Amino acid sequence: MEDGPQTVSGRPTRRFVPATPAVSAGVWRWRGELKRALPALWLFAAARLAGVLMVTAWSLHLGRHPRNVLGLEWDGGWYWHIARYGYGTVVAAKSGHGVVYNDLAFFPLFPGLIHGLNTVLPIGPVNAALVISWIAAAVAAWGVYAVGELLHGRRVGLALAALWALLPHAVVLTMAYTESLMTAFAAWALYAALTHRWLTAGTLAALAGLCRPNGFTVAAAVITAAAAHLWQRRREGRPTTAPRAWVAMLLAPVGWLGYVAWVGLRTHDLTGYFRVQRLWGSRFDFGHYTAHMFKHLIVGHETLVVYLSAGIVLGCVLLFVLGVLDRQPLPLLVYSGLLLVIALGDAHFFTSRPRLLLPAFPLLLPFALSLAHAQRRTVVVLLIGLAGFSLFYGTYLLTVSHQAL
Repeated sequence: MEDGPQTVSGRPTRRFVPATPAVSAGVWRWRGELKRALPALWLFAAARLAGVLMVTAWSLHLGRHPRNVLGLEWDGGWYWHIARYGYGTVVAAKSGHGVVYNDLAFFPLFPGLIHGLNTVLPIGPVNAALVISWIAAAVAAWGVYAVGELLHGRRVGLALAALWALLPHAVVLTMAYTESLMTAFAAWALYAALTHRWLTAGTLAALAGLCRPNGFTVAAAVITAAAAHLWQRRREGRPTTAPRAWVAMLLAPVGWLGYVAWVGLRTHDLTGYFRVQRLWGSRFDFGHYTAHMFKHLIVGHETLVVYLSAGIVLGCVLLFVLGVLDRQPLPLLVYSGLLLVIALGDAHFFTSRPRLLLPAFPLLLPFALSLAHAQRRTVVVLLIGLAGFSLFYGTYLLTVSHQAL
């Protein structure tokens, strides 16, 4: 048994005891969890399916193949190439300025899964990438709901999953991108940490660290949760020898550190991964570039996408402050706060900031709490408005706008 409570939100689970009681009880419990989450999953599926249909219709109108639009745009093309040919592609940018695109910047789990699925089920790397992304998005939506329900009840879980499905950049969740995969691992790692399932939390955090450069935020959240748990035990005069919590703290960063170390060995430079990122034009400058962009937006002129990206970032900062005032659990604040710091501090594509913040679903908790207690008419009108904006804006981003996504 894991160290800590094994029920969800303190509610007892129904038990069925055949010849293998432990396995059957676990299966029964997860069936119950899935049944409670089904309304949230149906809402999520409906929203994202509508988004796919809109992208498909407009892509066909523009004479483009919808599958290629969803599966090969921007980073999707890099993941396809790695899945098919492995690492080793280095391309100098046409714009010059010392920018060099090296595929070592992309973490290995997503292309590895694409290659594995296409080997077992030869449907082509693009189709495999989309299948993985869509399944991961559904698992992530379930995890988002589960965290909301655990903290504040079913209505908040439902509102949280719906809001996450209707974010302006939620179209990315149905593309061949890694945000859905990372969020799936992150949501369930946070859920496991909050319910003291330490080995599960550590393992999922390690997998999240293999998804994306900002995947280490999940490890930081799990380490924070385990450390807080051990500190609480010490304050209560209980032993701090909880082995699973210590193992989780050691296991959580293994995925991220392992890939960074592998790139260092491959490039014969301990800081090789960070050098690769700098050659892409991505570096952490403590917000200097972000401040410059906000100043430019005030005194200059930019495209609609840039202005909306700035608005989304400011909204996320406000939501984080509200989360602090609401005293969200410390692991959630650490996770969202680090994602926000990375998005604000990176000196790279400004219009990618909202996408980088897609996995930061705990930022939506203050909004979800308000929505859960609003009148039904208000909820319906608000969700319809959010859905309309999200679907049209996502289609615009993917098929019309030439800004980096």
